[in-house]
Amino acid sequence: MRNLPDWGRHIMDSLRGRSAHTPDPALDQLIAELSSYLPAPSPGPDHVGFAVPLHLRTPDGDLRLITTLTTFATATDVTIAELHLEAFLPADADSARILRLRAARHRSTP
Repeated sequence: MRNLPDWGRHIMDSLRGRSAHTPDPALDQLIAELSSYLPAPSPGPDHVGFAVPLHLRTPDGDLRLITTLTTFATATDVTIAELHLEAFLPADADSARILRLRAARHRSTP
């Protein structure tokens, strides 16, 4: 992971938001523990805070991924209402190319 400080803080902000809406002592303990592992962030000039790409180094090249979260806010079943789906999407053309390359390799492997 090439941007652990920024990505980690982005995730921590999300967890804090979840904790504010649905207080849970176990979540608060997790947040405290995870916060202690993160180095100080050093946001660059194009940092927007709410959209921090995950930047990964791979053997095929660097990947930059953005995430989307889906929740079922109007669900009447509590199990479904607590379900969150997260998808990682390429943030740039190079990342999309690398992901297509990796998918093609995976499809050709018996």
